[in-house]
Parts: sequence; structure tokens; C-alpha cells
Amino acid sequence: MLLQELKEQVFKLSPSDRLALVSAIIESLQDMPISQPERSGAIRRMRGLLKTDRPAPTDEEVATMLEERRVDKYL
Repeated sequence: MLLQELKEQVFKLSPSDRLALVSAIIESLQDMPISQPERSGAIRRMRGLLKTDRPAPTDEEVATMLEERRVDKYL
């Protein structure tokens, strides 16, 4: 059955049957395990986004940045 045919059949169902179908589809997707290579690749890419040559800001620098942001936003 093609997707278009399936969609047409779905609209013929009662609202409660459509809701049950949606629940079944969601359940089937939740049972699918995420493959380890996909997950580790995503983690490596995220780490790369966070990498910088500069040291992390100090607490005082963060407080100053937050204060500057508040001034820009509210004044």
C-alpha cells in the first residue's frame, strides 16, 4: 500500500480509531533503539561545536556578561 492510499484510508476511520493508530505508530517508534554509531557521532560533533582556544570565563566575567545582557535587554 502506498503512503497516499494509506492516508486516504486513515481519513475513513473514526476519530477514536485514528487516535489509536497514532498511539500505535508512536509506540512503534519508541521501541526502535538508537544505534550507537549515530549517537557517538552526534556527541563528537557537539563537542566540536563547544571547542575553543580560549579558557573558560571566570565567575566574575560571566556575571559581567549577564549584567551587560540585562542592560541591553531592559534599558
